[in-house]
Amino acid sequence: MKALVVSAVLLLAPLAAQAACAPGDFAIKDFKPGVAASRLSLRGELVNNCAAASAAQVRIEVKDAGGKVLQSKQGWPAGTANIPPGDVVKFDLGRMFHYQAEMDSYTVSVVDVRTW
Repeated sequence: MKALVVSAVLLLAPLAAQAACAPGDFAIKDFKPGVAASRLSLRGELVNNCAAASAAQVRIEVKDAGGKVLQSKQGWPAGTANIPPGDVVKFDLGRMFHYQAEMDSYTVSVVDVRTW
């Protein structure tokens, strides 16, 4: 019976570690969209405010003047690396988007968290 309890704890430990961090535990700061020669630059910083090293997936939506989403992409700024607690990772996801003249506004959010 003791071995069963230990096995269950070891099996569920990775799930508990992932549940410790949520998208709200990450912050995006200094997000600066820009266009130069029809190339997009969507730069910002991703801050891990979790108690554990984790990675976060960011979604950027590009909208027209009426608020219609023209493009939406997701990316992992740190790739498959965990970001230590309190650390910052700089990112630029502009390369994932195709320039359109009607682009007017940009929203950025953290949509998923994972521990690699």
